[in-house]
Amino acid sequence: MTRYNLIATGGTFDIIHKGHIELLRKSFSISSKVIIGLSSDELVKKMGKKISNNYHQRFESLSTAIEKNFPNSSYQISKLENDFGPAVLEEGVEALVVSEETKNMGQILNQLRAKKNLPPVEVIVVPMVLAKDGSIISTTRIRDSEIDNEGNLS
Repeated sequence: MTRYNLIATGGTFDIIHKGHIELLRKSFSISSKVIIGLSSDELVKKMGKKISNNYHQRFESLSTAIEKNFPNSSYQISKLENDFGPAVLEEGVEALVVSEETKNMGQILNQLRAKKNLPPVEVIVVPMVLAKDGSIISTTRIRDSEIDNEGNLS
């Protein structure tokens, strides 16, 4: 049963892994529609992150993962040119789903929304998913061949 009509979440989604799937699972389980902010190549560069895939490849990979894992879900992928994208401007956004790693973003988002006279969003924090070795699953660890995208040791 959905609690919200519209929520937002976001990320780089460079190499889709179990942690991303859990973030999306939570998002789709609580809302009838999800706006997913996907970091532009320019934003990723500005954040100093290394990526393996360009925006188009990441968009396709994310779309495929959603269709495979959450068929018939209502969603929109928005290109993020800044940290928040539509979550700042879209009055109907009721919640922001974040990982523990990015939970401070909710407070910043609500400050930005207040300046625009928009209601605050509820911030929903999804716990980080751990690999078999007890450390978090991350794209960096996958890229470095420490683990696979399910968290199994390589």
